[in-house]
Amino acid sequence: MNSRDIMAIPDVQGSADSRQLPINKVGIKSIRHPVKVLDKGRGVQHTIAVFNMYVGLPHNFKGTHMSRFVEILNTNEREVSVENFESMLRNMVVRLEAETGHVEMNFPYFINKQAPISKVSSLMDYDVTFFGEILAGGEYRQTTKVVVPVTSLCPCSKKISERGAHNQRSHVTISATTNDFVWIEELVEMAESQASCELYGLLKRPDEKYVTERAYDNPKFVEDLVRDVAGVLNADQRIDAYVVESENFESIHNHSAYALIERDKRKLTPAT
Repeated sequence: MNSRDIMAIPDVQGSADSRQLPINKVGIKSIRHPVKVLDKGRGVQHTIAVFNMYVGLPHNFKGTHMSRFVEILNTNEREVSVENFESMLRNMVVRLEAETGHVEMNFPYFINKQAPISKVSSLMDYDVTFFGEILAGGEYRQTTKVVVPVTSLCPCSKKISERGAHNQRSHVTISATTNDFVWIEELVEMAESQASCELYGLLKRPDEKYVTERAYDNPKFVEDLVRDVAGVLNADQRIDAYVVESENFESIHNHSAYALIERDKRKLTPAT
């Protein structure tokens, strides 16, 4: 096909639309691509991410050019990194002739952890998502979301039971909008440090004794978990806004317990 033939193919997406209805987000979902993530202990970690990529579509355009999203991913030397995440978004907005853009990058992240007593090492995986936005006017905003599995032990069960207390695995989720660089490991530690006990991939018997007793000595309701993590996030000046959630997968109920705290620290409104 020569250039004259290409020029003759109509651009339907770029044609005018008369319905006067802008679209907030239009793009592609669930495309996998290699990514390179900064690793506090080892420098860099290679993994595979699932991307959602959107732009805002003005009311006068019929559609967006979906193929350009894939082209943008593939111009980053095969791997997207934290360093080029913002530039990729800005390039996307320019290439798609849009004013706003949004990219979600979800990937598994691995941290090598030592058991508390035996010191045996094993990998723990965490679910991480980077959210990048180009807002109207060109402002860039990035949010990092981590899902951290922990142990929670029920204070009420400990108080009323003669032998033991029920505990369960819980997910603490932190979504932090930052004004400076924050390691993934730091967000994970903020959650783990406030739980009844953190989790490990591999435990020997002395370790199992330690984590069981630590959880028993440190009971937390789901309300305690979100309040304690929120206190840590409030104290960190690099974090402008956050959502912290806790879901306890109850061991004696067929339902979960759940709590959420959301705060934008840039808005100086007193807590209620």
